[in-house]
Amino acid sequence: MDPRPRGIPARLSRRGGRLLLAVPFALIAVVTVVDILLPPEVHLGPFLIAAPAVTASFAGPRMTALVGAVAVLAQAIVAIARTSLTDLNHTYQIVALILISVIVTFFAYLREAHESKVTQLRSIARAAQSVVLRPLPRRSGPLRIASLYLAAEEEAQMGGDLYAAARTASGTRLLIGDARGKGLDAISEASLVLGAFRVTARGERELPELIAHLEAGVGSAEEDERAGDAGVPVDDEAQEAFVTALVLDIPDHEPVVRLVNCGHPPPLILREGRVVVLDSAGPSPPLGLADVLAPSVAVESFPFDVGDVLLLYTDGVVEARGHDRAFYPLAERLAAWARDDPRTLLGRLRDDLHAYAGGHLGDDAALVAVERLAPEP
Repeated sequence: MDPRPRGIPARLSRRGGRLLLAVPFALIAVVTVVDILLPPEVHLGPFLIAAPAVTASFAGPRMTALVGAVAVLAQAIVAIARTSLTDLNHTYQIVALILISVIVTFFAYLREAHESKVTQLRSIARAAQSVVLRPLPRRSGPLRIASLYLAAEEEAQMGGDLYAAARTASGTRLLIGDARGKGLDAISEASLVLGAFRVTARGERELPELIAHLEAGVGSAEEDERAGDAGVPVDDEAQEAFVTALVLDIPDHEPVVRLVNCGHPPPLILREGRVVVLDSAGPSPPLGLADVLAPSVAVESFPFDVGDVLLLYTDGVVEARGHDRAFYPLAERLAAWARDDPRTLLGRLRDDLHAYAGGHLGDDAALVAVERLAPEP
């Protein structure tokens, strides 16, 4: 059961909610006492309107109505103590206070209805995320894995960033990517790539074949969209949809990682307190641009031994800006945490990234950390 007083938003703590509720009641008490003690020509009754108005900013309609009723009662007590309820001046003050209380109670109702709708949308977003962007396994063969998704908008739990893992007979395959754009279009592109990866990554296909399958999935979806919109103008952004991606194959019994970089930020390896950037000599074009750029798939191998931690990320991490508008220095920051396990590393990175960006990221960010463990005896 929720311990907060009824009508207090979930973001407020129990103690904070009680302190807020004390403000309008304290205001009513002070105004009432002072108004009774002041000379007859001075009236503080209009200040009582502030009590329900303040309450409506943080509490629900019931609590707002209660504070308004208490304020009206207080104004009546002042009228009786100073003159009488039939006094014209006090009558006008009471009527005005009743009208204002009704109005702010209505606005409190509208705000609470809006918050309820936002809460429902967040619940739907979380459900959609759990279906489309499934949690990665904590262990896959000799690998220990941790993942993290940071949404730029508070109401949005998922955007176009994506990651996935698949277990094969000889190792583990990983995917991380970023669909161009925002909103439903980006989520649609991300779901297509994830679906294609999950269908084919578990097989024994080589990485170029897997990339071709992912490319075909994105390309066919764009063709279907254009065919369905025949005769209807399509904006340039819809026609230029693409997904940057990084596809990796990590064998169980070889100290290497094989990868294909399709226009994605290069992964990093944390090794013996150092940060190594896995720059690709010949990156492939992003998925969905095969018709524009000549497709060339280059599989590259890099050392990945026991104790190494591999970090995959999307551009929302390195494009986060600080108060001086400088980009987040990911490689420099990682050097201080090079000996952390994947889960601890992502926790430190999340906190540092939020602090650097002032609590607000300009774009969604996805991170995956993978550590190769010693083989079990």
